[in-house]
Amino acid sequence: MASDAVERESMEVDVLIIGGGPAGLSAAIRLMQLAQEKGEELSVILIEKGGEIGAHILSGVVMDPVGLDTLIPDWRTRDDRPLKTEVTGDKFKYLGPSGVFDISWLPMPGFMKNHGNFTGSLANVCRWLGAQAEEMGVEIFPGFAASELVYGENGEVKGVVAGVQGLDAEGNQKPDFEPGMELLGKYVLFAEGTRGSLTKQLIRQFELDKDSDPQKYGIGLKEVWSVPEENFDEGYVQHTLGWPLDDKTGGGSFLYHFRDNGEPFVSLGFVVHLNYQNPYLAPYQEFQRWKHHPEVLKYIEGGKRVAYGARAITEGGWQSVPKLTFPGGALIGCSAGFVNVPRIKGSHNAILTGMMGAEAAFNALQEGRSGDQLFEYEEAYKESSVYNELKLVRNVKPLLSKFGTIIGTGLGGVEMG
Repeated sequence: MASDAVERESMEVDVLIIGGGPAGLSAAIRLMQLAQEKGEELSVILIEKGGEIGAHILSGVVMDPVGLDTLIPDWRTRDDRPLKTEVTGDKFKYLGPSGVFDISWLPMPGFMKNHGNFTGSLANVCRWLGAQAEEMGVEIFPGFAASELVYGENGEVKGVVAGVQGLDAEGNQKPDFEPGMELLGKYVLFAEGTRGSLTKQLIRQFELDKDSDPQKYGIGLKEVWSVPEENFDEGYVQHTLGWPLDDKTGGGSFLYHFRDNGEPFVSLGFVVHLNYQNPYLAPYQEFQRWKHHPEVLKYIEGGKRVAYGARAITEGGWQSVPKLTFPGGALIGCSAGFVNVPRIKGSHNAILTGMMGAEAAFNALQEGRSGDQLFEYEEAYKESSVYNELKLVRNVKPLLSKFGTIIGTGLGGVEMG
């Protein structure tokens, strides 16, 4: 169905943001901060396909606080802060079929340690950021899925079509068809996360990946358990390699203890690289096997699973980051793939790149520009801690893929050191 075949209402703002995760929300907040500093009015709309902010964010996170510290410096002192559990224990283990070998003693660079980080719910972080953004004047529309791109006369991205309903599987209109509306911005920031449908179109349309390596992906399966106090170790973080995956299959696990409203929870997850080739067991079945290992089961036995889900993860790293800008907008957060695979962390980089994209868009608006390329964002990224962090670990994933988990992990440790 072509966009010009349907009459739609339209709304135009200064900046339109697609996606209500850490990157999109941070971009919205930073835009309003800059506007307030200048004493100016700024119109910002953020749309989120989930029914509420945080609906599509899997709870459970160990977050490097550098992103939040930069965005909202006083967040730690606020009574309603979304992260309250600081990491108190940090273990790295190799699992066998029934035993375990603690490899926390291996020499690793300081940034691989989790002390100083926080455990908690990423969904709650996003809800909190959403509340901050709304208080500052950002219009947030949850339950609004963007389905099409809107282009200007010169091929620049002007906005998206959102809120279309009543189409069948072939895209034909059903009796309850609703055409949605066009949301237009002088700049559009895409924070859809990994493999967003519109982001994939943009990468193809503008050949954003022409000078980068192909992106690599993993699948992360995650559950949140309410656990008995006797199984709970507040602030404890554990990562493992090994069983049930063989040495040639990339992946690993994580397990985080945190409190939410005073209740003890354990967030546990299992990551498998998507070159997984076991013909007998699917990744979710390997996840179930892993949960029954004594080193995992002891923390959740007697508990109750309260949430579960899965998501794709970008794993290509530094060499797979595409060009970030195109006429009319930019990619921020996991839309561009800023996950640090060895650290299993990306939320802080999502926040920081969201801020960079926002600053570039705001400065362009100050200059009276619109619809052009935000080259300043690309330049800021290449001078940033995000760029340096990803470049430092750029060879770890290739080493794991080439040499396997045991040798690759050792070589990766030497490479990072």
